[in-house]
Amino acid sequence: MGEAVEELCSRLVRIDTTNLGGGAGNPERPAAELVAGRLGDAGLAPVLLERAPGRSNVVARWPGTDPTLPALLVQAHLDVVPADPAEWSRHPFSGEIHDGYVWGRGSVDMKDMVANVLTVLARWAAEGRGPRRDVVFAFVADEEDDGQWGAHWLVQEHASLFEGCAAAISESGGYTVPARSATGELVHLYPVGTAERGTSHLRLTATGRAGHGSRRNDDNAVEKLVHALSRLAAHQWPIHLIPTVRAFIDRVGTALGAPVDWNDVDATIAGFGNATKMVENVVRNSTRPTVLQAGYKVNVVPGVAQAQVDTRVLPGTEAVMLAEIDRLLGPGITREYVAHQPPVESRVDSPWFDAMAAALRSQDPGAVVVPYCMGGGTDAKAFSQLGIECFGFAPLLLSPDFDYRAMAHGVDERVPVEGLRFGVEVLDRFLSDC
Repeated sequence: MGEAVEELCSRLVRIDTTNLGGGAGNPERPAAELVAGRLGDAGLAPVLLERAPGRSNVVARWPGTDPTLPALLVQAHLDVVPADPAEWSRHPFSGEIHDGYVWGRGSVDMKDMVANVLTVLARWAAEGRGPRRDVVFAFVADEEDDGQWGAHWLVQEHASLFEGCAAAISESGGYTVPARSATGELVHLYPVGTAERGTSHLRLTATGRAGHGSRRNDDNAVEKLVHALSRLAAHQWPIHLIPTVRAFIDRVGTALGAPVDWNDVDATIAGFGNATKMVENVVRNSTRPTVLQAGYKVNVVPGVAQAQVDTRVLPGTEAVMLAEIDRLLGPGITREYVAHQPPVESRVDSPWFDAMAAALRSQDPGAVVVPYCMGGGTDAKAFSQLGIECFGFAPLLLSPDFDYRAMAHGVDERVPVEGLRFGVEVLDRFLSDC
């Protein structure tokens, strides 16, 4: 049957595609060439597209047996975030297979999914079968920054490659979240991403009167900014339940036998055990100061002070949120976008979601499949601009002692071999039958 999925995942991890942001880092091209070679081995005709040398994207289409069906997009990224070898037990780009895990940066974000998808395609080619509908495969650059060398550029300049795609799957969903019910029973929750909060990163600028640090100054830009940030950080944003989050709370509550009180959402989700962290950040908007810039000498009051705020916004709330931010900031402070990508939300109840749930239950009959909203963001924000419904679905089987959320971008990132093998079977079932 060819190379085992864990060996392929290891091979991909060993290709250091670190993205430092701002166009800096290691090129995705070596990983893209490996992927293109595997796609070619499966009988496809992949194209490599680059906005800049080395920043490679790979796209291929597998024709389905029923051309009347809308196409599906399977998208994954080839770049990874930085890793400091001094912090790791094993080198982050060793791809070592040890103690039932593939170790290394990107092993759970997203070179695991790349390996799973390519393994399914190799199986199809060997067995002479394929999907019912057209499936477009896109392996892209620059997801770990702003996508301007990857998904967003492809959407702007090569949208025709995604012609006919009605839905897409990618990272951040379909993995096991083991949780205990009210009776102590272990329940396997499987979140499927159906929404993402929007990214509305802000730069705040306070201006004032420059002068000597020893003298009274009632127009101090630093003081203005610090007080405004304090008000912003202390503000408790109101609960706002989008359909995805409301469905998550309802279905998880039922599965765990946990009472749901819609008048006290915070207390309700606090009773969800391991599932609490999946929802606690998406029941409201958030504004978290992360960067401060002011001054150049301790005895000089600067005329300008700036800060950046990581702002995440739920669908349908941005105008109200910005008005409240302006009120909290007060006079003398302006704001501008550093990054602005709107929130996205797909249907909770749809044939796509049902097909993903069926594929998961084919390998784990007790699977409880629930929609969920990502607190951060993915390349779904790019592909949704083409009218494509985007879902987080990169299936993995995980044990109760495996902290998945600590693995992505974390130290000693690793993925269980059995989890990869489970993902191959689920993806094969979904891509074949959907």
